[in-house]
Amino acid sequence: METYKTILSKLDVRQFDSKKVPAEVKLKVLEAARASGTGNNRQEWRFILVQEKETLKKLAEDSTSGGWVVSANFAVIVAAAPTPSFHLIDAGRAVQNMELAAWEQGVISGIYTGVKDEEMSKDFAIPSTLKPSTSMGTSSILRS
Repeated sequence: METYKTILSKLDVRQFDSKKVPAEVKLKVLEAARASGTGNNRQEWRFILVQEKETLKKLAEDSTSGGWVVSANFAVIVAAAPTPSFHLIDAGRAVQNMELAAWEQGVISGIYTGVKDEEMSKDFAIPSTLKPSTSMGTSSILRS
C-alpha cells in the first residue's frame, strides 16, 4: 500500500475481533516504533509488548481512558523519559509509525493516553527514569 493511501484510509477503532495477529506482523509494528525519529536522536523510550489476556486486563485497569484495550489481541505501551520537553512528540511519532505499519498489514488499532502512571509503572516494571506516555491496542478485524 502506498504511504499516502495508508494515511488517508487508516481507522481508529475500539472494538476488536478475537482473530490472532501473526508474530511477524507484531515484529513489524515494533520495528516501526524503533525506527521512529526522536528529538536530538536520544531515543529515551521503551516499548512494552502486552499480549497475554491477564496482562491486557491489567493494562486496561491501569488506564483512565483505555478500558477497551482488554479486548485487543495485543498492545504496546510507550514509556519515554519525561525530559526533554518534547518526549510526548517523540512518543506520538512512534505510535503513528506503529499504527500505519499495522494498518498496512491489515491490522486495526486505537490509542489512548489516559494512564495511571504509578500503577502502570509498577505493574509493567517501567524504570523510574521513564513515564508511560501512551498505549496502542490492536487486533486483526473490526467486529461487525
